Amino acid sequence: MAVFKEEVRHARERRRCLRFLQKGPAWQQRGAKGGCVLLDGGERGTVSVSLAVLGALEKDDLLRVSDGKVVLTATGVACARRLAARRDPFRGQHWEIERRVLQQGTEKEIVSATLSESPLAQLARRRTRNGEPFLTRAEFDAGERVRADYTRGKIMPRLSANWMATVSAGKRGAGGGGGVELTDAALAARQRVDRALDAVGPELAGILVDICCFLKGVEQVETERGWPVRSAKVVLKTALGALARHYEPSSGARGDKSRPILHWGVENYRPKLA
Repeated sequence: MAVFKEEVRHARERRRCLRFLQKGPAWQQRGAKGGCVLLDGGERGTVSVSLAVLGALEKDDLLRVSDGKVVLTATGVACARRLAARRDPFRGQHWEIERRVLQQGTEKEIVSATLSESPLAQLARRRTRNGEPFLTRAEFDAGERVRADYTRGKIMPRLSANWMATVSAGKRGAGGGGGVELTDAALAARQRVDRALDAVGPELAGILVDICCFLKGVEQVETERGWPVRSAKVVLKTALGALARHYEPSSGARGDKSRPILHWGVENYRPKLA
């Protein structure tokens, strides 16, 4: 029984150490009691680890100690991600997932943003010269929403440039795999993508599909389209602004709070004169 308790304690200590080091390196300091050391993570605080556990982690190639600095190896990072994503270990190991709540009117939707593979998320981390985020929250959320619908709609990129035909193919039995029957949810997602791209117009829809849906980097888009360097992100920001106004026409993304919407009308609607 004592041996079992010791194994459980060591396993718990290993997990705590891996989670701590996943957030960044630490520096080894002398512990308050014998057989233990303190890992100092600066602003992250400290964590006490036994020398036995630290040595076992280093022997298993999960961490590396050099001149008092303790860092995770690539194997250790993967192991820490698996521990942090128990429901889906493989996905947590390879992807950086952030869940976002997107709201449209009174309806809320939770989408998963794959930050480690999303060019949009990389742009969202950038800052302007004034220190402001390059993309607003509304612009980033709009890009993630069209991407989520694109994924739900099972829309697959074609070899040709006729991406609009792929998006607009809303018939059941005409799935991206060429024979996969579309569910009602997938069909509705395709229709939402179609409406969103129609709203921003053909001049801006292409870059939205390339970066938000096909996950192309801005440099790749500039090369393929023959655009000047650093121009794609400017065009993308304009496209995301138009997309945000489509999703939230009465929000601050519109830029005109003094003119509220008075009436919703269908296409070709004309108000009646009193």
